[in-house]
Amino acid sequence: MPADFARIGALTAGVYRDEDLASEHYLPALADVAGRAARSTLLVARDGAAVVGAVALVLEGDFGEVTESDAEAAFRMLVVDPAARGRGIGELLVQECLDRARAAGKRRVVLSTDPRMATAHRLYRRLGFTRLPARDWSPVPGIDLMVYALDL
Repeated sequence: MPADFARIGALTAGVYRDEDLASEHYLPALADVAGRAARSTLLVARDGAAVVGAVALVLEGDFGEVTESDAEAAFRMLVVDPAARGRGIGELLVQECLDRARAAGKRRVVLSTDPRMATAHRLYRRLGFTRLPARDWSPVPGIDLMVYALDL
């Protein structure tokens, strides 16, 4: 809901900044929840009324960045509030992305991730994602991202 956008933006930009996972120039994009909601399906995890996690599911369009065909979906900007970690929230958000991609007729889900996001990589591998090093990429010089994929 648009009423959640400020909280989701602050959570996303704050976690990426505090954990040194994003440069200062990328923080405005992380905080722009209205922009990503217009280009994706925004999934939100709550604990009661509190937003504790979010992810952008991309079923079509260029916001997926690493999708190569209409048969692929992507997700981006997965975030879980540090105070809520260890409760399976990230896994639930990713699983919901997979379920919705399947329901939309997609055959694969892809994502790009920073090499420093080791906890996320463990989650992706546990869910069956595998590395696609041939599709690794650099959105800007000095930022190298790894690509993972899961065939549905």
